[in-house]
Amino acid sequence: MNIKICGITEMKQLQQLDGLDIDFAGLIFYPDSPRYVGDKLNKKEIKKADFDLKKVGVFVNPEMIDVLDAIDDYGLEVVQLHGDESPEMCEDLSSEVEVIKAFRITGNEDIDKLVAPYDAVCDYYLFDTGGLKESFGGTGQQFDWNILSKAKIEKPFFLSGGIGVEDAAKVKAFKHPDLFGVDINSKFESAPGVKDMKLILQFKQVMK
Repeated sequence: MNIKICGITEMKQLQQLDGLDIDFAGLIFYPDSPRYVGDKLNKKEIKKADFDLKKVGVFVNPEMIDVLDAIDDYGLEVVQLHGDESPEMCEDLSSEVEVIKAFRITGNEDIDKLVAPYDAVCDYYLFDTGGLKESFGGTGQQFDWNILSKAKIEKPFFLSGGIGVEDAAKVKAFKHPDLFGVDINSKFESAPGVKDMKLILQFKQVMK
């Protein structure tokens, strides 16, 4: 099970996550998020750092040029698109980096119909709770994962939305042939953008 920690705002914490063998670290480029990278991270320092983890840039309805600039400035290996981005945008970016297309799930969606336009143009899916406020404000809500159990999906996906250390066993018990990883954020923080490494380590040990 791959683990993605989203909402990193400190270089020291990126280094700590790399030391814990975390697989993906998300940097949020959405200005309305309390975890917006803004000027909190030194671009050059991030770009030249020798990490084993993959740096993921998280965007919401961005301009293409802004994503390309961030890829270059921060040395991003992956881009996560969390808004209403088109399959064409995903395809264009997929020639530069790996692409995660995120979908906000309320519980009434036909999952396979929802993802179909993106099947050939991205590398992963991510399924999260309903709205942008939930996704980036850290309200800690979960959707009913059973909706995914009934879907074929047929692409590696991340499970996201309100997952805490107390959910580790639940995540482990959730079965789908395409489940690739789990995305965690607000429930592993002491403050927005400041991760609690003890909780992350605890979660990782249960997930082994």
